[in-house]
Amino acid sequence: MPTNHISFIASLLFALLVVVLFKPLQSEVQTGNVLLLTAHPDDECMFFAPTIRALVRSQTPIYSLCLSIGNADGLGLIRKEELARSLEVLDIPSHRRWVVDHPDLQDNFTASWDASTIASVIEPYVRKNNIDTILTFDTSGVSGHPNHCSLPDGVARLSKPPGLYTLVTHPLHAKYTGILAPAASKLSLYQDRIHIYPIIANRIKQIFHFVITNRPPKYVAVSGIYDYLTALQAMRAHSSQLVWFRWLYVLFSRYMWVNEWVQVLPPLN
Repeated sequence: MPTNHISFIASLLFALLVVVLFKPLQSEVQTGNVLLLTAHPDDECMFFAPTIRALVRSQTPIYSLCLSIGNADGLGLIRKEELARSLEVLDIPSHRRWVVDHPDLQDNFTASWDASTIASVIEPYVRKNNIDTILTFDTSGVSGHPNHCSLPDGVARLSKPPGLYTLVTHPLHAKYTGILAPAASKLSLYQDRIHIYPIIANRIKQIFHFVITNRPPKYVAVSGIYDYLTALQAMRAHSSQLVWFRWLYVLFSRYMWVNEWVQVLPPLN
């Protein structure tokens, strides 16, 4: 094939990819006051940025509560300041964000957190701010960190827990699919709109099956290019954590582009 033909095809594919990735997309918009519950500074941009950006864009009141200062390496005060800068980039205002430094909720990769302690710490924030929905990790914690995995059980211990959605943990081969993840997720969201072409729709689903969860999500947020760049800027605020493998993460992790949520507890009536 002549070189000019190859260049043309490559340019066309690149342009198509930019078009697919450019705009954000979500399945539905959460209503009421939403609390993002995280375990450590940098969780907010490494795992939850697509949802934060979607909620900010829809003008849904979003709050952030981080249950530790990430002091595992003695950098807790630095990481607390980095978290504030990251949340500023993500457009969560200072009066809607908090970080806790509780003696029984310290950053520790070998220890789970007690569910009752988590509940007692978050309860005042939930009540004072009339939180309708809590977003947090599922019991696999995306990365398997025991502090992440502890959070949904803590929410369930609240005296009157609000609605609870947990972020779907994908198997390893699906976690690092890079820009394939938002492309596949958008096609999945659009599949109802292309039902008049069942053969094409089914083929698309087969091709991208390995990056689409088998567990039907209740809510999906897919970042556009600008949202991804915003998440990248927020991650850069965590300069103490930017070792080489974090750069690989931000380049290839699906969670920088896509969040899929399942409902664990329904909202209170």
